[in-house]
Amino acid sequence: MADVKPGGRLPLLFFGVLSLLGGVLAGLARLDWHVPTPAAQAAGVHGPLMIAAFFGTVISLERAVAISQRWAYLAPLAAGASGVMLLAGAPLLAGQVFGSLAALGLIAASLVAWQRQKAVFTVVLALGAACWLVGNLAWLLGSDVGGAVPWWLLFLVLTIAGERLELTRFLPTPPAARRIFIALVGLLLFAAALGSDRLLAAGLIALAGWLLRYDIARRNIGTTGLTRFIAACLLSGYVWLAIAGLLGLAGALAPGHPWRDAALHAIGLGFVFAMVFGHAPIIFPAVTRIRIPYHPALYLPLALLHLTLAGRILGGLGDHFALRQYAALTNGLVLIVFIATMVTLVRSKAPGGPS
Repeated sequence: MADVKPGGRLPLLFFGVLSLLGGVLAGLARLDWHVPTPAAQAAGVHGPLMIAAFFGTVISLERAVAISQRWAYLAPLAAGASGVMLLAGAPLLAGQVFGSLAALGLIAASLVAWQRQKAVFTVVLALGAACWLVGNLAWLLGSDVGGAVPWWLLFLVLTIAGERLELTRFLPTPPAARRIFIALVGLLLFAAALGSDRLLAAGLIALAGWLLRYDIARRNIGTTGLTRFIAACLLSGYVWLAIAGLLGLAGALAPGHPWRDAALHAIGLGFVFAMVFGHAPIIFPAVTRIRIPYHPALYLPLALLHLTLAGRILGGLGDHFALRQYAALTNGLVLIVFIATMVTLVRSKAPGGPS
């Protein structure tokens, strides 16, 4: 079956960006910022908008492009639709059902990828997709998102770790290191199933250590250009993952803990968005066929991301609400700076654009 042309993928990407924008504004509403009414009303689904709707759309779109099967695009379509429903005030059940259908689609696409290349990393990617489904079902069957959060976090963590594991084939990685990686994946899944926040935190620290030690980014940081920028994004993201794990060992991943915001955003912003910043110049052209040229200006949003996130975490740890509040606002502005930087770089290389 023929693949969807790049032009047909853009509306799906738009739905994802809409969920991102709505999710950011909903998060700001939770910190007493005045935002448009739809976003304020969606404050209770900030997490689902960011993880299940935005990242669900983007990751399933990337997977659909990878396997080049038209049916696989139903997954990002369903994920994007779930985000629109959550923002539009539709019955919560509708958003939950569409999100679960999207996760099923991603699992199916991941199994196709595994059939084509039977490797550890494709298994990990499929497990990440399964975690998304488990999280969605936990949210659907539970009274709040608390039971879904560990699974949604593993959806993102395992997806990133699986993709990074694929690239370790370019390095002389010891067989023992691969066995340790597999054991760490098992530990994380066991911790989530057991409901042990501290065990999950320990697994995150160990995985961060593994990635810092064996990811090819460790070698690429000594290069130049885009390769070095990607490496800087990855390595800094792994540091945030370790910080989240350390906070988790102190109990910060538990619902109601005063440091929970710090721990969750160390993962969601520090780890995950650092990966987004690093991979966007590669993934976006693969999806849209629009090239993004490298420029050192890409370091600006990356530096601002880390700086503002550090302020947010310090505000959370020190119980300084105003610092946490304003740092969260600048977190959102950093995403706008990143998108604006990308658009400017694309326009600079477009016909008739500035050289």
